Amino acid sequence: MGWEIGIVLALSLGRSGVYAIVDLIEKITRAPLRDQVTTLNPPLAPRPLFDLTYQLLGIGFALVPVLLVFHLLWIHGRNPFRTFGLDLRRPARDLGWGALLFLAMGLGTLLVYAVGRSAGVTTAVVGSAMNEHWWTTPVLILSALRHSLLEEVIVVAWLIDRLSYLQRLRSGVHSAGTSGAFWPVNPWAVVVISSLVRASYHLYQGLGPGIGNLVMGLVFAVFYLKYRRVMPLVVAHLLLDVAGFVGYPLLAQLGWFGT
Repeated sequence: MGWEIGIVLALSLGRSGVYAIVDLIEKITRAPLRDQVTTLNPPLAPRPLFDLTYQLLGIGFALVPVLLVFHLLWIHGRNPFRTFGLDLRRPARDLGWGALLFLAMGLGTLLVYAVGRSAGVTTAVVGSAMNEHWWTTPVLILSALRHSLLEEVIVVAWLIDRLSYLQRLRSGVHSAGTSGAFWPVNPWAVVVISSLVRASYHLYQGLGPGIGNLVMGLVFAVFYLKYRRVMPLVVAHLLLDVAGFVGYPLLAQLGWFGT
């Protein structure tokens, strides 16, 4: 189980966390963070057709680790959609919780970003530097969906499930809940680990986003442990990223980003 956790993270967001830490160190030793810019969605090729191709390939291959964790659960006789609460059994409630989390986390994100920029510990963030084409907005929405699925499924639902299972095995307890998922012996341990992983792969933007995503990770992990549904978290994350990517020009004009 430990190897499974390590391998999946090394193929996905754990690897991103390592690169983000190295990137942060490189930025700090190069120039003050307040003078640097981080672009979240850069163009990938000068010619539009190849830019679109590379963008779609990047989105598709980035979701492979999600398919991997689904497969790992499925071969052990567990339905990942039911186990993680990534289904349409409660659409109204999921959308409602997702919208509330989006509002709370969105306001918190803007505040942390503003404070981080003022303190000089956060780079200027550009939500998108892609050229305007007919496919730009759809690709940015797909990019937001990629991030929401990848992060919430792996760092929250799957990682908490696996860490909880591992704690049960090490403590010699072999009883499962009705959904087949093992409840954590020490829930705060898995909450903290999940939150630290989330914070790590945002450090390339500076210390402010790392702290902000640590808090977001704590809230999302506690929510998941309480309700055992990742769908509201996916909805909230999707709305946050769509606002940041597609709505970046408006936010920049208001002075929130890129300043």
